[in-house]
Amino acid sequence: MLFDDLELGMERVLAPVTIEKEKMVAFAKEYDDIPLHTDEEYAKTTPFGTIIAPGVMSFMSVWAKYLEVDYFGDDLIAGKSTKMEWFKPVFAGDVLTGTARITNLVKRSSRNGLAEVTIDIRNQKGELVLSDITEAVVKCRQES
Repeated sequence: MLFDDLELGMERVLAPVTIEKEKMVAFAKEYDDIPLHTDEEYAKTTPFGTIIAPGVMSFMSVWAKYLEVDYFGDDLIAGKSTKMEWFKPVFAGDVLTGTARITNLVKRSSRNGLAEVTIDIRNQKGELVLSDITEAVVKCRQES
């Protein structure tokens, strides 16, 4: 979708994703190898009582669902930034659902604009577990 066709508040509900323990631990061992994510005995000593998913893995699981309903498609030029904030832990077996909405639009030139997408991710209890703000550079309609 071209920048010119985007509207503030546009919203997409993303398909749910289940956090599988095996995938969670495999991701952690490769990208975030700390005991809180990989060692059951250690995790029992933490306030969580069990291992928790790496935050980035939780986000990327939902991001994959976002890409299925991507606002921009072929009109995306590039990503500019992303900022994640975590509020609650994610556990194996949790079902995460995201809501993506356009939260800011800034036209940068006749060729492109900056679109901000906020993705709020909730668990099966409806609790907000993380929020992400991503900025994307998107093509504008070429005036003739």
